[in-house]
Parts: sequence; structure tokens; C-alpha cells
Amino acid sequence: MTQTDLAPDVRPGQTPGPRPGGAARSARSRPLPLWVLALPGLAALGLGLVQPDTPLRLSLLVFGTALVGAAGLVAARQAWRRLRLRLTGAAVERIVMNDEAASLISDPEGRILNRNAAADSRFPTPGTGTLGLALGELFADPGAVIYRLQGKAHALGAAREDVVTRRGHLRICVTQLHEDRYLWRLEDMSDRGGAIRAADALSLPMLTAGPSGTVLYMNDAFRRLLGGRAKHLDGVFNDLPLVSGQVHRIAAARGEIESLVAEIPSHGGRREIYLLPGEGVGAAPVEMDGSARAWDAIDELPVPLLRIAPSGEVLGSNREARLLLDQPVAERTRVTDLFEGLGRPIVDWLEEAASGKGTLKPEFLQVKGRAEEQFIQVSLNPAGDADRDYLLAVLNDVTEFKSLEQQFVQSQKMQAIGQLAGGVAHDFNNLLTAISGHCDLLLLRHDQGDTDYADLVQISQNANRAAALVGQLLAYSRKQNLQPEVLDLRNTLSDSTHLLNRLVGETITLTLDHDPGLDPVKVDRQQLEQVLMNLVVNARDAMPDGGDIGIRTENVTLSEPLERDRARVPAGRYVCLSVSDTGGGIPPEIRDKMFEPFVTTKKTGEGTGLGLSTAYGIVKQTGGFIFADSEPGQGTRFSIYIPVHDGPVDLPEPGGVADPVLPLERAEGVVLLVEDEAPVRAFAARALKMRGYTVLEADSAEAALELLDDPEVSVDLFVTDVIMPGKDGPTWVREALTARPEARVVFVSGYAEETFGEDQKRIANSVFLPKPFSLTALTRTVDDQMRAATAP
Repeated sequence: MTQTDLAPDVRPGQTPGPRPGGAARSARSRPLPLWVLALPGLAALGLGLVQPDTPLRLSLLVFGTALVGAAGLVAARQAWRRLRLRLTGAAVERIVMNDEAASLISDPEGRILNRNAAADSRFPTPGTGTLGLALGELFADPGAVIYRLQGKAHALGAAREDVVTRRGHLRICVTQLHEDRYLWRLEDMSDRGGAIRAADALSLPMLTAGPSGTVLYMNDAFRRLLGGRAKHLDGVFNDLPLVSGQVHRIAAARGEIESLVAEIPSHGGRREIYLLPGEGVGAAPVEMDGSARAWDAIDELPVPLLRIAPSGEVLGSNREARLLLDQPVAERTRVTDLFEGLGRPIVDWLEEAASGKGTLKPEFLQVKGRAEEQFIQVSLNPAGDADRDYLLAVLNDVTEFKSLEQQFVQSQKMQAIGQLAGGVAHDFNNLLTAISGHCDLLLLRHDQGDTDYADLVQISQNANRAAALVGQLLAYSRKQNLQPEVLDLRNTLSDSTHLLNRLVGETITLTLDHDPGLDPVKVDRQQLEQVLMNLVVNARDAMPDGGDIGIRTENVTLSEPLERDRARVPAGRYVCLSVSDTGGGIPPEIRDKMFEPFVTTKKTGEGTGLGLSTAYGIVKQTGGFIFADSEPGQGTRFSIYIPVHDGPVDLPEPGGVADPVLPLERAEGVVLLVEDEAPVRAFAARALKMRGYTVLEADSAEAALELLDDPEVSVDLFVTDVIMPGKDGPTWVREALTARPEARVVFVSGYAEETFGEDQKRIANSVFLPKPFSLTALTRTVDDQMRAATAP
């Protein structure tokens, strides 16, 4: 017997691999040799009988008796197991012998140990002593099916699979009778269904292919076309891979022909492939008399099809197309009545396809008259005869695909806006630093009685407003500087209640509802208050005639991940902060893009459209999630999920009073100022000189290092920008500190601190000052560093 005979899933020349669970099954089914227990037990008994020492003799006798008894129990268990197997096998054989379905009993290696009369009549060929040979008479490549089913039966006790064979629809059921016995039952399903008989009666060629391209079934029309049966798709089509709705070349018996191919997925990775009438080839492969009869044949196909005139009139539709479009396609219906969204006249597209001027590539169209969006991929193919030309359109529902595409585009757009916001914010921060800084210098030389003082105040205030706007852009791009601390939201919200009540006015009722056992969270207090203020202001503006705003906090435990609004919240413990109102709700057309910058329903001048985008950026940078629930006329509810802080909670020591920080009378020290932006450098240098410091200026890191090469130059503090052409701030500072380790550092930047936070942590005695900074903030930070340097 050949190797293939013994192992149906092994090709000739290969070494048979282990069967499913074979190693474990062999280990469990191998009986324990009795001599392993009996011989040591008898030896112990013999030694115990001749041993003069009483304690040792008793120990040997007890040990030997235990081993001999264990051997007896093992022998009895094995005898009972053999008897039960014999009785079970006999009972199963009696049942199987009278079964009308072909039944086979095999061992784990696929050898047929017994078969009933129905199996003898189904497999009359001599030498079918293995499952591989027996099932090989019914369908190609049975080894994979046998291996798969036997593995499932070993794990689950039983398994079954439906297979399309040469003779019809076959259901294969396998049951594990014992560790080394399997019952295979082959049930003919042709009499129960009508699928195979219907496919054989179909005048259109049809075949079923497996995931690897193996041809599992061909109807009579396809076999007549090929002059026989093919085993693989590469023996049928000369231009693989197949594209549904496209014309492909078929290796027919009378020579290569072309035909329109429609493909629909089936269960188990199988594919059903149909040849449809096409231009000049429709009648040949299907062997029909005229297009009308051909259309009657494809009306029952499970492929949505439309017959369209080049002028745009729908000449016919099959049942699947009407079901897909969910509407009747009446006489004189036009394509423009069904679809839209091509971006150009659909009739022009049809005329180009009919005349051969176009590229016949599939187009994505949107179905008209639907409450929910539905997208259809339409593939056009010229068809018809000499009397009348028409287009055969193959439809494919791609709504899910388009939804995923829109989500991806939305994600890319949000990311691009965030990157743009971060870059623009950096440049604006440099400009605003120079504007507000020089304004502060002018204010120092004017008192309130001067005529220019009010103008300078206006400049300063508007510069601060611009800085706040840039801060909102940074918040959306998640690049603002956070100072997280462990908070109890109940206390934080209570502190903000007075301000929020002033914001909402007298016609709106603001209520707070707290969970009494609320868990702590680690967030930036100021940024969280900004989020809450933005949400409350939006809720107020949504209720011009008054209403209720509710703020609620509660503990939420997610036992499994929460997926909604294209976000996935991991399982865990969260504090949920929600803000709800009784306003008119958010319009549906705004709901999907309400967190984008500058998207607003307010009139021009009433808002910037940055409130929700700022809240979104702050919450995401904090590690939380924000969702909105809204229905028109039923109000809106924003829910923010913030992870619970599980680490230690640092509480201030009671009674501890910090010593007041006294300002320096007259500042002393040498500051090296490194800034590539000339206006910012000019303002910072003047501010520090007015404070009393000696300031050395450099416009690049290379210039600063060159200046420090002079050992006569004494520097107490470095004030440096982080991002500069050439070497950046942390890089040149590390080089400079090797020779001047006592110097302290102030980093300034328009970018977020987190972009270089790890570099700063590795530099001792350094602090960060974000741009835009005022004259007061700059001098205070430098004073603090100088004071720290002289502190004992």
C-alpha cells in the first residue's frame, strides 16, 4: 500500500505529519506496563520476608503490597476498558450496518476498519481501504477536509461539513467513538435541497471554487463549454485573478472566448462564479437564442444586474438588483432616478462606456431616496446584438467599504489639521512673544495718565486673546503643556460653581450631582476647567430661552472594551464627567464633524468654533475619551471618561506654611540668551538687562558654544530656545554643561514641553518656560533659577 493510501492528506514523497492531537492521544492511549508496578512490588515483598530488622521489614511489606495492589487496579481498569470498547464497538456496528447513509469506521491514520452496506455500494472500487481513496472518488483533494474534520472531532467530539461533489451536495459527519476510532457518515443532500439540480438546469455556465482556486463543482452548461471538467481555476480562465463585473478569457473547448464574469462569495471561503452574456459573446458561452431569453435566465441569479440603454434608460433588472436597491424598477426608469454622486453627468459615462471611449472601470454611486447612505459599485459592460446595444451593469454593495474609507479620510484629516495647528501655533507664539513683550516694555515707560496708555493696554489684551486662541489650537493638536495633578473632581467642580453660575445666567438652572465615593483622577486642573467651561457655554448657547444644565460625576467600571464613534475605550475603571442640557440638540449633518476646528452652528462673530475641538484635544491628551449623545429637539449630553488614578495620592501636610518668596532687590548674574528669532531675542535681552542681569546674546547654538570656548567668560544661567536651525537647545546645553556643570538652564519654546520632555529630564537644574511669555514671567523664572543657584 502506498504512502498516499495510508495518509490521505500527505502527498507522495512527503513524510506523514502527526494527526490532530496525535501525540497527546498516543500518550493517553498507551497502557501503563504492569511490570513497572508489579516487579518492584514483588521485589519489595521478597526483601521484606527475609529482612531481620522489624521496622524495615514492615516498611518493605507495606510498600510492596501497595505496588502490587496498584498493579492489580491498573490491570482491572485495562480489562474493563477493553470490554467496554468491545461492547461499544459492537453496538455501534449494529447501528451503522442498518444505516441508509454510507458509514465508515476508521482509525486515526485514516484506515477504514469497517463499512456498512451503503458504503459498499457507494464505493465499489477495489482498494479503497483508506478515507483518502474513498472520498477521492467524490471530490478533489479530500485530505484537507479529512484532516480538518478529524481535528474538530478530536477537540469537540463531533464535526460536520457540507461539500459540493461531482455527484451532488454531500454532508460529511464525523464522530469520535473512542480515542482511536472515528465514525464517518456521508449523507447525500441532493434530495433535500434543489441547489445542485437548479444549477445543472441553469443554462448559464456556473461553477463553485474553493478558497485556493480548486473547482469544487461545475454545472452541465460549464462542462459543455469546456468539453469536460477542470480541477482548478487556472484551467478555466486565462487571465486570473478574477474581477467580478469584468470580461475574462475562458479556455473553451473550441478555442479561447471572452465572457462577462460575476462572482459572489459563499460560506467557507467558497466562490460561486457565473458567465453572463456580454458584447458579442453572450450567446456563445450560454448557448441561448437571443438576449431576451438570456435575460430571463439571469433573472434568478444571486448577482444584482441591470440592463441599461446608452441613453440612461433602465431596460431590465433582475430580482437581486431590485432587492439591493429596495425599490421596484418600473418601466422608463432612468439611472439618474436610482443613483447619484458620480461627479459628472451619468449619461456621459454611459455613452462613453457603450462607444468604447471610456475605461470601463467600476464607479461608486450613491443610491437615491435613502434615509441612510448606501453606496453601490457599478461595473458596466457593453452587451446586446446588432439590432440594439445596451450595457450590462453588475452591482455590488460597498456601503461598509465606503464607511471605512470615510472614517479613514476623517482620521487623516483630523491628523493633518492637528499637525497644521501645531506648526502654525509655534510661529504665532514667537510673534506674540515679541508683540506682548515689547508692549510690556512700553507699559513700563508710561503711567495711567499718559494718552498712549489705553492704546498699549488694548494691544496687550488683544495679544493675550491671540495667545489664548493659539493655545486652543495647541489643545486640539494635543501639544499644549499639561501640569497634571491628582484631583478629586468633586472639590474641583465645587470651586468652579460660582464662575459657572455667572456664565449661564439667571434663566438657566445649573445642577451638580456627584458620586459620594468618587475615585481620584490625574489631570491638569486648569485645562479640565477649560473643558468644563466650553461645554457649559455651548449648552447655554443652545438654550436661548432658558433650560437646565446638569453636571454629573460617577464611577464607571468597564468589564469589556467600549466601542463607539470610531473609538475604543479599554476595559478598566473610569470617572465619567457628563454635561447635559435640554436644548435643541446637534443637527445630524454637524454631529460627525463637531470636534473639528472652526465647525460651529453659531452666527459669524458669535463664536470661533474652537470650543469642542479644544475640549477634544485636552481630553485626548489627558488619556481620556469624549462622546456626544444628541437627538434634535431632545437635548445633548457630553460624556468624558477619565482613567482612575491608582497610584499614591499626595496630600499637603497640615499646618505647613511656605516661607514667602522675597524678590531680589537688584538682580546680579550673567545670562547667556540663545534665540534664533531676532524680535524675541531683543525683547528678552532688554527685559533681563532692565532687571539688572548681564546678558550675552547668541542667535544659534553654534554661536553660543563658540562664545563659551573662552574660559574667561563666566555664565550663571542659560536661557535658550529649544528648536533652532542646526543644533537644538538640549543638544548644545549638554555639550556646554560638560565644562560648566554649575550653570542652570531655562528652556523656552512655542512647542509643547512633552516634545522634548525626556531630554529636559536628563539635564539637571533646568526648567521650562512656554511661549508666549510676558516680561514678568520671564524675569520671575530667571530670578527663581538664580535664587536656587545661590541657595544653601
